[in-house]
Amino acid sequence: MIQYKAPLKDIQFLINDVFDFQSHYKNIPGGDEATPEMVDAILTEAARFSEEVVSPLYQIGDEGCVWNDGEVTTPKGFKEAYGQYVEGGWQGMSAPVAYGGQGLPLSLGVIKSEMIGTANWVWGMYPGLSLGAMNTIYMHGTEEQKQTYLVPMTEGRWTGTMCLTEPQCGTDLGQVKTKAEPNGDGSYSLTGTKIFISSGEHDLTEQIVHIVLARLPGAPEGTKGISLFIVPKFHVNADGSLGDRNPVVCGSIEEKMGIHGSSTCVMNFDGAKGYLIGPENRGLMCMFTFMNTARIGTSIQGVGAAELSFQGALPYAKDRRSMRSLSGTKHPDKVADSLIVHPDVRRMLLTQKAIAEGGRAMLYHAARLADFMMAAHDRGDNKGYEQFDDKLGFLTPILKAFLTELGYEAANHGVQVYGGHGFIKEWGMEQIVRDTQIAKLYEGTTGVQALDLLGRKILLGKLKSFNEFRAEVTAFIKTHENRAEMKPLIKQLKRYMLQWRINTFRVAYKASKNRDMVGAASVDYLMFSGYVVMAYFWAQMADKAYSGIKSAKGDRDFYQAKIHTAEFYFDRLLPRAKGHAKMMLKDPKTLMQMKEEHFAF
Repeated sequence: MIQYKAPLKDIQFLINDVFDFQSHYKNIPGGDEATPEMVDAILTEAARFSEEVVSPLYQIGDEGCVWNDGEVTTPKGFKEAYGQYVEGGWQGMSAPVAYGGQGLPLSLGVIKSEMIGTANWVWGMYPGLSLGAMNTIYMHGTEEQKQTYLVPMTEGRWTGTMCLTEPQCGTDLGQVKTKAEPNGDGSYSLTGTKIFISSGEHDLTEQIVHIVLARLPGAPEGTKGISLFIVPKFHVNADGSLGDRNPVVCGSIEEKMGIHGSSTCVMNFDGAKGYLIGPENRGLMCMFTFMNTARIGTSIQGVGAAELSFQGALPYAKDRRSMRSLSGTKHPDKVADSLIVHPDVRRMLLTQKAIAEGGRAMLYHAARLADFMMAAHDRGDNKGYEQFDDKLGFLTPILKAFLTELGYEAANHGVQVYGGHGFIKEWGMEQIVRDTQIAKLYEGTTGVQALDLLGRKILLGKLKSFNEFRAEVTAFIKTHENRAEMKPLIKQLKRYMLQWRINTFRVAYKASKNRDMVGAASVDYLMFSGYVVMAYFWAQMADKAYSGIKSAKGDRDFYQAKIHTAEFYFDRLLPRAKGHAKMMLKDPKTLMQMKEEHFAF
């Protein structure tokens, strides 16, 4: 059985050395409460909860949920663990004080979610989906809706979902058919079917609040005619108590490749009473609050998969013995040398380590931006909110797609390290692969995220967010390019940044001549972008590690390992971007020239 151990030393290195969260917290509301002592206490307790309560349920949860006549029972131990989660006040840690939360920075909530998600992604989905629903209600709901729904959700007594996908449409939400008819009393009657609804029905809480996309009568066709509604599982009485059951029922749960302990539901709305949230026909705009939250959350799974698989593979590679080292026997008193002496095993372990630690840095940077974005919203600074929303929006598709693709790769490396044992269920390594596959699909596949990045954020956005990020990296390069130990990394980073800019213009020019160029180039463009962005954060970590060694404070071995991993990333992983650079510039002809009827005979 894999036992998760929170990488607190690496987390502390990022928040203290690399990103200086203490200075950051002085500039955001609620940050004054996040003192070093408070942060340490939160991290320590979150680590304990993740390691002792949630992690042991990971393989147990693979047994799956049970559906019976519309009711869903979660795996053994899930409900009890959720009770401890609520008792600890974890759900409301970063929620506004006005609605029962602790008002701590959102970034602390991300770190907490990373620990829980790495220890047991499947269990963490139940409270995780609620955070997106809570943010949507907070950002777009009326004060009455916030008091009615947000307060108990902040306490963790109620959970939330997002109901987008329907049998005939997934990403293309313009095809949504669920109807919302006015009841004449300010409420609406919703009718339709939603599929793939995570946590749509379960036994963890007394109430589930569904955030649902639907169409009002006479609404425009396509995405411009979609509205957003709150639909509770049980009606809520004036005093906040629960009333009769609303006619929204789980018709079945999906039999899936992985994440068996997460209830993925078909939800049938049969005249269910709901309440409009946000303006009419602006539901998709309001839902993006939820979607961006969900996409950041999904990127955690990529980081978590790499970390958990690495934690499972490393001790096995040290203990398992096979053959002798090519450079000479390392353990002559043993029947064979350990796996970790072999270069290819080290390649896989270092790849896992580089992905996990590089992805964690990318994630924490995004969390800082989210702190600033929410702070601007809370003080009514629309311009500031849009500024940080744009910065975060540029990185979101990279975080979601790149990190989940690499997280899946890392999970497969874990199976390879184990060899045949990795294919056997009892070891837990193959479960990480199965559970992680979905991360590349939900909240938009890799291809959809790539179109969002290249099409919307780059081309339609006229490179605004790209240029802002490029300016940030360029400033870092100028500051560090004359530092002797950093020169090898900075030289490469500078070259790749220049290539990123040049190729962006090349793709844009080709796309102006042939629109299929956008779709043909997008995934390679995103992956190239991801490798360069991660290189930037590995350069930052290397810089701080060199400083740590010189200061003679802290763990010298930790800093040296960080530098070695950075060197591995630049030497062995970053060059992959060159292949993506060549591919993104290829003409779409070979993709599009074959007739549909010729794909098979």
